[in-house]
Amino acid sequence: MGAQSYEPLWVGGWAAEQWKGRARVRLGSKVSAVLALWLLLAGCYGESGKTPEEETTISRPASADKIAFTSDRDGNPEIYVMNSDGTDQTRLTNAPGGDIRPTFSADGTRIAFTSNRDGNPEVYVMNSDGTDQTNLTKTLGEDYGPTFSADGTKIAFTSNQDGNPEIYVMNADGTDQTNLTNEEAAENIAVML
Repeated sequence: MGAQSYEPLWVGGWAAEQWKGRARVRLGSKVSAVLALWLLLAGCYGESGKTPEEETTISRPASADKIAFTSDRDGNPEIYVMNSDGTDQTRLTNAPGGDIRPTFSADGTRIAFTSNRDGNPEVYVMNSDGTDQTNLTKTLGEDYGPTFSADGTKIAFTSNQDGNPEIYVMNADGTDQTNLTNEEAAENIAVML
């Protein structure tokens, strides 16, 4: 069986693609090779032997010095933030299900993430301090992989609420969920630039 790929995390102009046991960074104009190397050496993602839900993910806002990440150090996957030097690690979520794949809004004030705390994967948002955790999608399908638009007014995500994985976009408050791809084939990995 070959390596299974996971969704890339888009962070201010770069993507970190995750695979079991290894990681690759595609550089954009906003990040240097030094930061990419730091992310790999810090072990922020690509931990071997973990399920996609346990796989550590990271996100960093373009305008702040904070990093959001997923860790199962307290028994199940939860979202944490820390300073870019690794200090002040703070858990933001504490739910019975897994909270994974955090992504900051460009201004650093909001975090979108995937959670199965209500029984199936849904897209949630919260303030960057962990307050006001809100389920935006509330569908019977699986909704995951959120990413903010550059201006923070829209969120793209993947959902199978229509029977197979498709790319959706919605307003940042969860209204006006629209299937953009609407194909018989499966589409994944929503990215907004």
